Amino acid sequence: MQRRFVVTVDGVRYEVEVEEVREAAPQAPGPQSAFDRQVTPPVPAPKPPKPQAPSTGEGHVTAPMPGIILKVRVKPGERVQKGAVLMLLEAMKMENEILAPVDGTVAEVRVGQGQQVSAGDTLVTLG
Repeated sequence: MQRRFVVTVDGVRYEVEVEEVREAAPQAPGPQSAFDRQVTPPVPAPKPPKPQAPSTGEGHVTAPMPGIILKVRVKPGERVQKGAVLMLLEAMKMENEILAPVDGTVAEVRVGQGQQVSAGDTLVTLG
């Protein structure tokens, strides 16, 4: 007797068939149905959206979560467009891009590479 199950591994769904094995004498396999021959490809998990630093006020880019600054990609006086990567923040063993919420000029960078930050700390001020 075969039974169907759906198994999710790391966000990917797999349809599997399991055949119950008994200690009784082996039986000759019967004709396969169309279902038995069908292979269903796994359904990929949706990609999470890129995290963006919330704005606590016009031009203030804050840390969305606690972590360590891996790399600062801007400096004061530099012009940036909305969506530009300002810095990389490592949190929970993942690199998160901190993006500019608006077009502007970098007025101040308040953190440096290797610095520990808390959620809500101001990272960059845009003018």
